[in-house]
Amino acid sequence: MTPKRENGLPWQWLAALAVFGVLLYLLRDILAPFLAAAILAYICNPLVDKLTRLHIGKLHVSRTPATLLVLLLMIAIFILLLLIVVPLLQKEVVLIAQKLPIYVQTLRERLEPLIQQHFDIELDLAQLQAALAENWKAAGNFAGQALRIISSHGIALFGWLASALLIPLVLFYLLRDWKQLIAHFDQIIPRRWHDEAAQIAHEIDLVLAEFLRGQLSVMLIMSAFYVIGLWLAGLELALPIGLIAGLLGFVPYLGITTGILLAVLAALLQFSGFTPLIYIAIVFSIGQVVEGFILTPWLVGDRIGLHPVVVIFALLAGGQLFGFTGILLALPVSAAIAVGLRYLKKHWLASQTYQAET
Repeated sequence: MTPKRENGLPWQWLAALAVFGVLLYLLRDILAPFLAAAILAYICNPLVDKLTRLHIGKLHVSRTPATLLVLLLMIAIFILLLLIVVPLLQKEVVLIAQKLPIYVQTLRERLEPLIQQHFDIELDLAQLQAALAENWKAAGNFAGQALRIISSHGIALFGWLASALLIPLVLFYLLRDWKQLIAHFDQIIPRRWHDEAAQIAHEIDLVLAEFLRGQLSVMLIMSAFYVIGLWLAGLELALPIGLIAGLLGFVPYLGITTGILLAVLAALLQFSGFTPLIYIAIVFSIGQVVEGFILTPWLVGDRIGLHPVVVIFALLAGGQLFGFTGILLALPVSAAIAVGLRYLKKHWLASQTYQAET
């Protein structure tokens, strides 16, 4: 007598997923560095794999040294960006501190008579100008500002610093043990669902690979484009503003909006006329055309297949649940969920419940 085959209960898996979702929500405050490290590990894993396949004579690069090399490369790039962006942003803050009283004086001369004439309201803009000038003089002193912030928000900064240090540590272990982790996940999948689960995972991997790695390429190219374009427009702070505008491009509309605001502010502080603003508008307009119609279709493609309303909702939901990391994860996770929903739709359309006639 053959033993009766045990059938898995779908509700058990649904319950497990529900518990996992609740735990994910409850632990959201400490998950940010782990999620960020997981994203970076997924992006950098192909590079580690390529390094492990290198052979220099009889010397073979193992997984651990390859992981260390990639991690050190990422840290070096991050430090280089800080060394470039922070001093130039400090220069912009100093320019604002120097020229803000001039703009307040111009505002007073032009706006105060109009307000008094039409609204019969007297504004003491002179006092406002003096207060702003006094407070903004200290804006360029980053060290003093940092000490004051540390003294008043020490615990929050300690938590931020701990998270920042935790990301490379978690990233190292994820990259080193990536294949073992994937094998463990593969092992716990029920065998009767294994083939379909593997197909879904493969399709999700294709979507995420095309989105994440393609988006990274778009960010780097657009950063270079904005830096060169703003430099040709004569903007002194072209390098930090171009880098910020390009690197923030992973969040829809954030990079272009931030870049335009910073560029316009820098142009108003640097130039006296409005002609440079036209050049800046041309740079960002061309950038949006190049990104939207050339780079994104070529490097990212339409595989993510999300409606704009879904994109907006995913960004808001991700930010509400997990903060900045949630915004970073929103679109890739939504794309992966969309793949799973397509498979559920296929099974639903093939089910007897759907096909049964009333």
